[in-house]
Amino acid sequence: MSDNRKYFFLALTVLTGLVFIARLSILQVFDSTYRSEAENNIIQRNIEFPFRGLIKDRKGKILVENMPSYTIQVVPGQLKKGQDQSLMKWLELDEQDYNEKIQKARSFSYYKASDFAPLLPQDEFSRIQDHLVDFEGLRVKPILRRSYPHQSLSGALGYVAEIDKERLAKDKGQGYRQGDMVGISGLELEYEDILFGKKGVKYEMVNVKGEVQGSFKDYEFDTVAYPGHDISISIDLELQQYAEYLMQGRRGSVVALEPSSGEILTFVSAPYYDPNLLTGRDLGENFVSLTQDTTKPLFNRPLMAAYPPGSIFKMVQALVAMQTGVITPATRIRCNRNIIACHGAHTNEDLQGAIQYSCNPYFRQVLRYVLNQNVSENTYEDTRIGFDSWYEKIRSFGFGEPLGIDLPNEKGGYIPPSSYYDKIYGRNRWKFSTIYSLAIGQGEILVVPIQMANLAAIIGNRGHYYRPHFIKAVDGSEEMFPPEYRERQVTAVDSGYFQVVVDAMEKVVESGTGFRGAVPGYAVCGKTGTAENPHGEDHSVFIAFAPKDDPQIAISVYVENSGQGARAAAGIAGLVMEKYLNGEIKRQYLEDYIMKGDFIY
Repeated sequence: MSDNRKYFFLALTVLTGLVFIARLSILQVFDSTYRSEAENNIIQRNIEFPFRGLIKDRKGKILVENMPSYTIQVVPGQLKKGQDQSLMKWLELDEQDYNEKIQKARSFSYYKASDFAPLLPQDEFSRIQDHLVDFEGLRVKPILRRSYPHQSLSGALGYVAEIDKERLAKDKGQGYRQGDMVGISGLELEYEDILFGKKGVKYEMVNVKGEVQGSFKDYEFDTVAYPGHDISISIDLELQQYAEYLMQGRRGSVVALEPSSGEILTFVSAPYYDPNLLTGRDLGENFVSLTQDTTKPLFNRPLMAAYPPGSIFKMVQALVAMQTGVITPATRIRCNRNIIACHGAHTNEDLQGAIQYSCNPYFRQVLRYVLNQNVSENTYEDTRIGFDSWYEKIRSFGFGEPLGIDLPNEKGGYIPPSSYYDKIYGRNRWKFSTIYSLAIGQGEILVVPIQMANLAAIIGNRGHYYRPHFIKAVDGSEEMFPPEYRERQVTAVDSGYFQVVVDAMEKVVESGTGFRGAVPGYAVCGKTGTAENPHGEDHSVFIAFAPKDDPQIAISVYVENSGQGARAAAGIAGLVMEKYLNGEIKRQYLEDYIMKGDFIY
């Protein structure tokens, strides 16, 4: 009898367990009502997104603003049968696209809202707004997207997009979540912490259908979203648009600075594009199109395009040589064209004349004086000693490393150290005759356009500069201005040596190759250059500053595949400076020449 009772209770226990398992299966797997209750919490937490800060130019004109857009969300479990065709019609979706979106939403949840038709602009949303009430399973989520009212400055502004998984994983205390819109490039990325603002949270009571029933505990736990800070940047929008007009259809860059502060007045990377292409629901498609464009509009030439500086580098060689003590402004060197080619009618110039006429043999000999000072009886060792001293002085002009501009991805160009030549030739197996092409800005030397604009500012300031930057004020106040942009950077060349170079640059514009860089009513100092290009026509280069004393603008212009700097680059620089200094263009003939574009012939 005891055995029978034992088996009876064992069977009862097993049967009870099976009943519970079956019931739990029904509740958790087969009964959608309980699944709905589980997925639709009584308390719903909604993120309130802040207004992103505006970006304005130096005169207060809005460059970047926020425009309303709307994302249609869907709760698949609440959609009524038979509404598919109607929904496809109003959202302008074909059957395949509609089915893919519905399936994706169902995979996420039958009873939670997920994005279905994202980032509809105001006009498109207005067209369908009155019809959305016919669909119980739809929700509307307002979103602010970035808008660029002037379609300008694409090389600097950058764009905003949904945060990616890699950046989300690296988030340290910002509180980003999947779906947040953040700065991806340019100033939007550089000043993300300032522009983003602070998110708020709103708690609501909802029923099992997801319908809002009211606030949770009378808003006790809600937090307010705080808008991001507005930033003012140093760009002059009118000047920027004019420079872009002059560069349309070309490849190259225009960078203009205010020498007394380092503020960037104009920043053109050509070809450029309408920054509105990288906002809204077509961002991904447009980004792919831009990346596949063979003219490389996404390549930021002012910061990333590396060129040999050519003849413009002769001015730096002159300054270093005077500081080293191997020449004076009165030093004359014959233009011996049997050693290295030259151009123009000159024979035995002093330093000012050598800069004015861009004499190659003169500066070849100048570099030789700098590198070989008979410090060592060993010619190779003597060259190394002189070269290392030359290298440090050249670097003090901001070459060979990024200047520290407030944009990501800045390149530093290249100034070869002695170790570079040791690696190629071996230690003490190279000398001046191995590297003399450096004298005229060729060989291994590479610079980027922002560095050349900065060189013009250095010479205009007679030996110092401020790091080029965009930021001017935050919420109208300069109290949050980063201190590193206020610090004066001093070169290794004493200020007294600069005057002869300044005078020579004035002559280049007054009566030399830089005549197209002149500005009516102002003394302009400039230097033309031609950056050699082994793959086609050379690049046209010009740097300048004006006025000669207390300069208000320093500029570098690169126009790729356009030949001599005296033509395209000098003409564009002259017009941009005239626009900034005089407020208008009186030399229509020069503008017509630039826009015609026959620079090679």
